Amino acid sequence: MTLEANLVDLDRQTISPVALTVKGNRILKIETLNREISSYLLPGFVDAHIHIESSMLPPAEFARLAVRHGTVATVSDPHEIANVLGIPGVEYMIESAGKVPLHICFGASPCVPATPFETNGATLTPQDIATLLDKPQVGYLSEVMNFPGVIAGDPDMLAKIAEAKKRGLPVDGHCPGLRGEDLSRYIAAGIQTDHESFEYDEAKEKIEKGMKILIREGSAAKNFDALHPLIAAYPEKLMFCSDDRHPDDLQQEHINALVRRAVALGYDLFDVLRIACRHPVEHYRLPVGQLREGDFADFILVEDLESFKVRETWIKGQCVYRNGKTLIEHLHAATPNRFEALPKKAEDFYLPRCEAMEVIHAIDHQLITKEEIAAREGPDSDILKIAVINRYENQPVKGLAHISGFGLKEGAIASSVAHDSHNVVVVGCDDESMAQAANLVIASRGGIAAVGKGKKLHLPLPIAGLMSDRPGDEVAEAYATIDRFVREELGSPLSAPFMTLSFMALLVIPEIKLSDRGLFDGRQFHFIAPCRDESTPKD
Repeated sequence: MTLEANLVDLDRQTISPVALTVKGNRILKIETLNREISSYLLPGFVDAHIHIESSMLPPAEFARLAVRHGTVATVSDPHEIANVLGIPGVEYMIESAGKVPLHICFGASPCVPATPFETNGATLTPQDIATLLDKPQVGYLSEVMNFPGVIAGDPDMLAKIAEAKKRGLPVDGHCPGLRGEDLSRYIAAGIQTDHESFEYDEAKEKIEKGMKILIREGSAAKNFDALHPLIAAYPEKLMFCSDDRHPDDLQQEHINALVRRAVALGYDLFDVLRIACRHPVEHYRLPVGQLREGDFADFILVEDLESFKVRETWIKGQCVYRNGKTLIEHLHAATPNRFEALPKKAEDFYLPRCEAMEVIHAIDHQLITKEEIAAREGPDSDILKIAVINRYENQPVKGLAHISGFGLKEGAIASSVAHDSHNVVVVGCDDESMAQAANLVIASRGGIAAVGKGKKLHLPLPIAGLMSDRPGDEVAEAYATIDRFVREELGSPLSAPFMTLSFMALLVIPEIKLSDRGLFDGRQFHFIAPCRDESTPKD
């Protein structure tokens, strides 16, 4: 098979018309042509850090959507399903990925559980990490979220890092806001990357101390606007990633959107393409071709170098997307799960009122929260109630607190996608609505749900309570319908309310979050009371 197009050569930094011949899974030859051609050949895009589970699709179905946007590879941390099912969950992801041509490099997740302050479904020991790192499909130690433990010399964390070092494998970081001497100690332990920087100066310090920075643009955390000036200053130290991308967003765009935006801002085309296509391949040693003779035939054909609209995506010598049609078939997916919670009643969500409430303030486009103190609750004050329900044991609801920023005017929303332990998280205007929304999720042993305006909307997620077994477009449309209902009818101002909801239980991201065991201060790593005072509950 031979393709004729303008080759964007990242080695020579040239663009010239060529005839590219593919034989089997490799590029046989590249011959220069002496005539004008309108389309362009590029190396495929690589997402340098993603949790595929957040797309609500298993890897085989995720691939069907991703290739539409020129994605040929991902660096995937499976710690969402690992927190639910342990090593068998990771093996499920590997098996699913093996059924499709997309290059997926999995990581061994060192923070399962992310902290000892929540209930999850599994624990990965240093020996488990070693077992995973010995699998050919696992190529790195994924994000080391417990940065306080690393800084303090926690033996368990250091033993897991040592397993990666022993094998000469990359070690991913996760250290939002970490600066100064603590950052230096964290890097000295062997941490090489960070995707949690949300301010330019923070990312700049990390680069200058030896880290590589992943500029993230996901469904909730959007850091491109703050960090894109790094492209001019440190182009060789950057990669692009999405981290967490919901199905409706993945249906529309992926890493191609970051490339388009960066080029539109005037950054050098070759710098941008190396960030999007080459740096992840080199850093994680991915077996992904780079448009050279003898390389694997992994490349994309785009209409122009402005819109980067993808005409064709080729992976391992196979055309997997052409002119608007994905050429990967939908495959049946098994539905392993672990879900023991039973239905809840409105009274299970009772939380005494007090004169000074600790409030989690959710911030649009960010994973961080702010701590607030408030005197009254209710939709008019934007102070709502939040609960985290243990899904692994049928326990009373102990994780109860107040939250602002969701802006619901009535009803409630619930999800079993709740990083990283994936208990059931609920935000609502009243206890009855919270019980209804939670029970929709519990009845299907996982999913997302919204109730209000006399309606009940629900998307079941039978694979570990995280992913659907339905075709990707169907899942994307169902998710978009619920998301639109929450924003347009229930009144949430958040751009992605369910994605934001999913991070309200992520204790390793400051300032305060909620686990199934209680309200947690992510700065000091200890529980705090939901009330500042000891006043008597009011009627």
